[in-house]
Amino acid sequence: MPETLGLVVPGALYVLAALACPVGMGAMMWLMMRGGHHNQQTGQPPTPMGSSFASGSLFASDAEREAELARMRAEIDQLRAAQAERDAGQVAEERK
Repeated sequence: MPETLGLVVPGALYVLAALACPVGMGAMMWLMMRGGHHNQQTGQPPTPMGSSFASGSLFASDAEREAELARMRAEIDQLRAAQAERDAGQVAEERK
């Protein structure tokens, strides 16, 4: 009997190790679905942890939201223009 136990225990450890990932993933998915379902019951959209939106609206009005959106779009346009200049400079360097 001790000989068979010595063969079964290492095999069982391999099986447990192989099942740890899918079982852990299933448990995480279940917990995440439970958390998402809770937000649907309260009528609030899910928010990331630590988000400034979690405690309420970041903006007092739609006008402030639109102004912030316009500022962000302008910043994105500036970043894209700077990236395009860098890319053009690299192409010019490679041609030399």
